[in-house]
Amino acid sequence: MNKIWLSALTLLCGTVLGACNNNTSPYPSNFTISSTVMQDGGTLPKIYTCDGESINPPISWQGAPEGTQSYAVIMHHNAPEGIHWYLTLYNLAVNITHLDSGFSFNKEQGQQGTNSVNQRTEYAPPCSKGPGEKAYIFTVYALSEKVSLSNNTQVDRATLLTAIENVTLASANMTVTYQRSETDQPPTPKPPIEKKHTTTQPLESARCTRIENSIKQAGFANSVQVTCDQEYAYVASSTYPDHQMMTGITSTNEQVPVPALDYSAPIKLQPKKADQITTIDAAVGVAVNGVPIYDYSSQGELSIEQYDAAHDTLALGQLDICGGHSGRGDDYHYHVSPTCMINTMSNQGSDAIIGWGYDGYPLYGNKNPDGTTISENTLDVCNGQSDPEFGYRYHTSIKPPYIIQCLVGEVDTNQLPRVAPLSGDTQGIRADLRPPQDSVENLQYITEKDGSRSMRYSYQGKEYFTTYRPSDQGEQCYDFQQKTISNGGKLESGTFCR
Repeated sequence: MNKIWLSALTLLCGTVLGACNNNTSPYPSNFTISSTVMQDGGTLPKIYTCDGESINPPISWQGAPEGTQSYAVIMHHNAPEGIHWYLTLYNLAVNITHLDSGFSFNKEQGQQGTNSVNQRTEYAPPCSKGPGEKAYIFTVYALSEKVSLSNNTQVDRATLLTAIENVTLASANMTVTYQRSETDQPPTPKPPIEKKHTTTQPLESARCTRIENSIKQAGFANSVQVTCDQEYAYVASSTYPDHQMMTGITSTNEQVPVPALDYSAPIKLQPKKADQITTIDAAVGVAVNGVPIYDYSSQGELSIEQYDAAHDTLALGQLDICGGHSGRGDDYHYHVSPTCMINTMSNQGSDAIIGWGYDGYPLYGNKNPDGTTISENTLDVCNGQSDPEFGYRYHTSIKPPYIIQCLVGEVDTNQLPRVAPLSGDTQGIRADLRPPQDSVENLQYITEKDGSRSMRYSYQGKEYFTTYRPSDQGEQCYDFQQKTISNGGKLESGTFCR
């Protein structure tokens, strides 16, 4: 009888209501959940939302009942239109009793299910678009055994709750709230404009094919994939180009290019000019080889009306001969014309599209598509001009701002991706790397036959390096060894994961 009552209450509380919104568990025990950055009934710090760093908060749990063999973790929100969930973890090893911020683990330590924001197996930060305070519930389940789910199963919240229903020994909840400020709120969307005509082929299908063909014609179809829905073309890649990198940098931030296998750039399929231009302190688009494109600035959102040489990555010597470098997340991206990529393209004419802005408009090189020279003062503040085929197009240029500086089309900045930084830096050895005051010399980045990569350089007569190789701790984990200027030349090592 007790088992029937427990199962019924579990189903009611977990599946229908999305877990109880307090710390009362249907399973009597001393099982509790806590965090070093928040408390039950408190607030979720902004850093763990889409308005901050979009990383998960650290949590830990204690007092699991006897017989516990594994754990599951879910973070969800009971919205008026249904349950949203942001984190789904299961089959966590019994010796794991905490999650660090930016956690990572291999399949022996645990498995991750999807979130309801983008259906990916990752933490999705809360990003409420409505007014008012929202409640977010973290629930940890102590299980009597690991659950068996098919490798082909999309493990969402409901699937996991069903799988653990009869093996849950105890559960613990923590509820925190977050309220976005007016400055964090996205603008109110405008009502859709009624279409006055129809076409035999939907516009989004034609534009999807155009984006896909731009990648095929450039010769990157084997490393870059394109999929489309009704609103976006998703350009997926590892962000790791097949050309020389880092050579020519004199002002290094001591970061190295590390692949980001799950990067997906959303390109609007039905671009439309916006009432106001958009600047972004992150990528503004993506090259046809899947590498993100940034504006020229090295720090923060730039002033589009006033060129700032103090933040010009090219002028500061921070870029390689290919127009790119690695950012603070060890993510490779371009800040100016991607010259090395262009030199490897199958189509190198002036009519070749070399990238796409997130607003859906294409990026061309230093000349008009017909090969003519772009007249002085033709390009606007975003480094683009009108186009007969697309309505608008961006260009690269020899003079600042060099590449896409801002977006003229409508864009939802909440949908834009960021390469996840490396996690697992418990020692802080890569937490505060920065360019030295003077230039470095002879910087070289080399990929070895065994899959390891090394960046070596000299500074004031001494040699420094960062080397990493694939680790056996996970698919996107790497064993690092380094001797950096930022850390005083000490020999350091660690394993970090995407």
